[in-house]
Amino acid sequence: MTSVAKGSWRRLRRLDERLTVQPSYALVGVLRIPQGHASPARIISRRVSIALVALLVGAVTVYLDRDGYHDSQGDSLTFLDCLYYSAVTLSTTGYGDITPVSEFARATNVLIITPLRIAFLILLVGTTLEVVTETSRQAFKIQRWRNRVRNHTVVIGYGTKGKTAISAMLSDEVPPGEIVVVDTDRAALERAASAGLVTVHGDATKSDVLRLSGAQHAASIIVAANRDDTAVLVTLTAREISPKAKIVASIREAENQHLLQQSGANSVVVSSETAGRLLGLATTTPSVVQMIEDLLTPDQGLAIAEREVEQSEVGGSPRHLRDIVLGVVRAGQLLRIGAPEVDAIEAGDRLLFVRHIADER
Repeated sequence: MTSVAKGSWRRLRRLDERLTVQPSYALVGVLRIPQGHASPARIISRRVSIALVALLVGAVTVYLDRDGYHDSQGDSLTFLDCLYYSAVTLSTTGYGDITPVSEFARATNVLIITPLRIAFLILLVGTTLEVVTETSRQAFKIQRWRNRVRNHTVVIGYGTKGKTAISAMLSDEVPPGEIVVVDTDRAALERAASAGLVTVHGDATKSDVLRLSGAQHAASIIVAANRDDTAVLVTLTAREISPKAKIVASIREAENQHLLQQSGANSVVVSSETAGRLLGLATTTPSVVQMIEDLLTPDQGLAIAEREVEQSEVGGSPRHLRDIVLGVVRAGQLLRIGAPEVDAIEAGDRLLFVRHIADER
């Protein structure tokens, strides 16, 4: 682990920016911005409506100048004749039985009918054009997103841990557009995109991939890698790119916890030990496990939350508040409720308390 970490530091001194310097259109497929999905029936209905409008505009244009057209039968043009002429002209069939003869009618054909014909042809080959349009639209959205993204959350890995962490944030009313998922598994990224999340395909141990996710502007970074050594490398890279971001990492083995902390992680969650403790408790006191699960589920029952101290609470004891206070955060440090330092609440403190979800609803 030590040699890998040293190699990572050597690599960080020459940060790879091959992706971040690419134009937006070259990032389509790597960086994906979520968007709404219309049903096939709605897309077809919209295209048919556009085609009918183009046909109607052409028919009205011809009808208003019907005296400038010649019918092979010598009859004056009715609106049905104008509609027929527009249909065969826009579809490039052109039987020649009705032709523009006056200069104004020919100019109208050049300035109005021809653009309508082009638009009509675009609808006929809409499937091919839609691919090009979608690429351009994605490139524009990528450029706009990269210019605006700030104070978001980057989640490395969309496995069980990463997906659960995102579910907790969404339950806590974090907008999906403020969460970016980085993973090498395209199937996982498809699932993340379907949930309305911004996705980046790439290896998060590479600095250019993290920069593409906006990690340098992120408020927090969650490292939910499947391997502990990968988590260390990602944390090293993320801390180098974003010195001020809050980095939370998950590992399997407790012996690697100090490596994550030395790499720059603010908090480290040991998944194997946490699961082991819950399994042990479940054999003797299953109700305790149920209560812990309830506290960790923010959308029902009870939940642990954090809030600012109200002015009327300054100077009082956290034990005498209406909320069940578990701890006090002072100057970035967590002080448990039994510590003598928290006998009196100070201005600027933040309280960890038990929130009643049912009462709020």
